Amino acid sequence: MAQATAPSSRFISGFGVQVLAGMVVGLGLGLLARRLGVDEGQAGHALAETLHQIGSIFIQLLRVLVPPLVFTAIVASIANLRELQNAARLVWKTLLWFAITALIAVAIGITLGVTLQPGAHAALDAATAAAPRTNGSWLDFLTSLVPSNILGLNASTKVGEAGASTSLSFNVLQILVIALAAGVAALRVGPAGEGFLAFNASALAVVRKVLSWVIRLTPIGTVGLLGNAVAQYGWTTLGQLGAFTGAIYLGLALVLFVVYPILLTAHGLNPLKFFASAWPAIQLAFVSRSSIGTLPVTETVTESGLGVPRAYAAFAVPLGATTKMDGCAAIYPALSAIFIAQFYHLPLGLTDYALIVAVSVLGSAATAGLTGATVMLTLTLSTLGLPLEGAGLLLAIDPILDMGRTAVNVAGQTLVPTLVAKQEGILDQAAYDAAAGVAPEGAVTQS
Repeated sequence: MAQATAPSSRFISGFGVQVLAGMVVGLGLGLLARRLGVDEGQAGHALAETLHQIGSIFIQLLRVLVPPLVFTAIVASIANLRELQNAARLVWKTLLWFAITALIAVAIGITLGVTLQPGAHAALDAATAAAPRTNGSWLDFLTSLVPSNILGLNASTKVGEAGASTSLSFNVLQILVIALAAGVAALRVGPAGEGFLAFNASALAVVRKVLSWVIRLTPIGTVGLLGNAVAQYGWTTLGQLGAFTGAIYLGLALVLFVVYPILLTAHGLNPLKFFASAWPAIQLAFVSRSSIGTLPVTETVTESGLGVPRAYAAFAVPLGATTKMDGCAAIYPALSAIFIAQFYHLPLGLTDYALIVAVSVLGSAATAGLTGATVMLTLTLSTLGLPLEGAGLLLAIDPILDMGRTAVNVAGQTLVPTLVAKQEGILDQAAYDAAAGVAPEGAVTQS
């Protein structure tokens, strides 16, 4: 089974340019809407609402494909891993590199927090702090691993003035657990499971084709997503938390542009080639603020652009999208916890810093690839005994911070499979060195 990149390198490179152009247009339209006024009745309201709807529809299209993609990809990858002699080594090495890169990221976060002391430079009123509505705990994390139904669905009902409304959402961790169990069971039952695996493979092919159509809409979705973020939040909210915001983005930049290139170079891989292929996913992660929403693009660039075999990437990338969070679960909670401790003048000792490391490395799955990192932050604060109200101080700028966090998350989710594939000698070096990027169609052709 051989892999070939998508046919037109010029077209492939053009896709990344289209996404970049979408970011520029979105930024301009967002600034225009904000200048005209985004409140109802103001001139920019209609433009801001249009940008919001465009971005929301695009993310909704991506999200609707995530449950079938995660399930079919994990089941198929388990079936395909039996063809690889080093399947067990691939699994444990993937988890090991998840932990190593998270450890490096949290160390950078702690170092920046202690050195820059952003909590000592915050012009905030402590009286405005309020505990967030969503709190994380180890018990919640452990219980969320147990599927409540075969589809991994969660239902919530809200009662308002207009009456009660019920909404459904999927729990990615539960879908992952269900898929792992189903895939292993299909292999263990022998011939009786072949029909199920064949159907799953066909379903995966259909899902991939549909998602390739959605991926083609990325430049348009980017206009709406980034434009809406700028229109709604702007950059003025960064003023009171400038030191903290700067520390977060400095840490993210160090991980993305220093640590990752060093790891790639140490494995004999050209960092520029990596970014050339992975950039479409990193771009989309920045504007969408969702690792799960970016999953289809992440998997495509990892396979087609970086040369990671589909049998392995289909397992490692979905797993990473739910548990590999160097931005949300390592740098951010570490820096935020230190910021809150400094703001409230609460000293932290070596034991506290060790707890931050442990929570970041072991508890990153609690974020589950969802937009925002409040759960992970409150989990860290509750473990350290710091006031949860401190998290409320940071909510105003969370969407702006979340852009950079998610971009680093997704970059790490493509990096680890690439490193492991290189170590195990299964990386398609020719595809990696081509570094043409990935077209919207994006799929790897097989022969």
